[in-house]
Amino acid sequence: MPRDRLHLLFINVGHFYDHLFMLLFATVAALTLSRDWGMTYGELIPYATPGFIAFGVCALPAGWLADKWSREGMMAAFFIGVGACSILTGFADTPIQIGAGLLAIGVFGAIYHPVGIAMVVETRGKVGMAVAVNGVFGNIGVGSAALIAGLLIDVAGWRAAFIAPGIVSLVTGLAYMALFADRLRAIGTLAATGTKPRPSAAASLDQGALVRVFAIILVTTAIGGLIFQSTTFALPKVFDERLTDLGASATMIGGYAFLVFAAAAVAQLVVGFMVDRYSIRTVFTVVAAMQVVFLGLMIGTSGWLAIVVAVAFMLAVFGQIPINDVLIGRVTTKEWRSRVYSVRYIVTFSVMASAVPLIGWIHNGWGFDTLFGVLALSAMGILAAVLMLPRTRAVTGKAAPAVAAAE
Repeated sequence: MPRDRLHLLFINVGHFYDHLFMLLFATVAALTLSRDWGMTYGELIPYATPGFIAFGVCALPAGWLADKWSREGMMAAFFIGVGACSILTGFADTPIQIGAGLLAIGVFGAIYHPVGIAMVVETRGKVGMAVAVNGVFGNIGVGSAALIAGLLIDVAGWRAAFIAPGIVSLVTGLAYMALFADRLRAIGTLAATGTKPRPSAAASLDQGALVRVFAIILVTTAIGGLIFQSTTFALPKVFDERLTDLGASATMIGGYAFLVFAAAAVAQLVVGFMVDRYSIRTVFTVVAAMQVVFLGLMIGTSGWLAIVVAVAFMLAVFGQIPINDVLIGRVTTKEWRSRVYSVRYIVTFSVMASAVPLIGWIHNGWGFDTLFGVLALSAMGILAAVLMLPRTRAVTGKAAPAVAAAE
């Protein structure tokens, strides 16, 4: 395998790990800790909130360090740090201790998105498909969190759900450091590559249009983060309540969640293909409308119908992910890209952090039907924002050839 392709594989695997580690606790809390520690689901999940706050807030310093120091060095820190912290979390004996472990995982997990996505955007001419493939790895990580945690809980207990993946990440980090030691020593991403910044699609936008694009990216990012976190975090518990006739074990519930996430991951490939060839504005409108419809249809469903509708709304939720990343890739220059992605992910993951206590509050007070109603209304906000995107080349069509090369 060519060295650059091997490096891209490590970056994509990192996306898998990032979402895996951030969602292990969702399944552990839903399927075992609530019983083992005598706490309700709503009482347990707020202990994940500090980790998700760190996941968002620490994205900005991570992106800054990557631009000023070394993106490869930051990726090595991600693999080693998140693995070590997950292992330590597996030894927690109290809610406070597990909350501290999740906080540490969030700090190191924050490295990935501003650093890894920026690296992916620079590897291919057609950035939409490159981001989409990377997104599939992340989505499989989302699904695998429920499957792997459920399996390890049944086989070896909840502590193994943190310790075993942590060991794997540590080994991956050591392999990454050994294979790319020369890149880890690079100081300053642009200086190390000797690459001069190339023009972006921002040059084709007037200041007003550029400001509007960034405002819409931030709005849709914020609402999309709420919907993504609520659906991916709550789905194991949703299935635990609504699939009682189909399977009761932790492994089976995790397996159903994995199948939903894996099937929905296809949406990123489809969307990535479409945004490389057609108007981002049109593709985004279709995806946003699908979220409104299928999140609303989830109200009152159970059994196999709940699985089918869950696949449909997760297709739309996952389908949105590459769109904002492609837009940012088109309208930013290389030397600023990690920092712009940092801002995007600070917004995303700060909202995601607030979604965790929101899930517990709504579940305890009204149940998941109310949650899906709130999410459907939120998706209407995304749709309204998308319809306000300016009709410029960076939004309604492919970037110019020089820009595409830079992306």
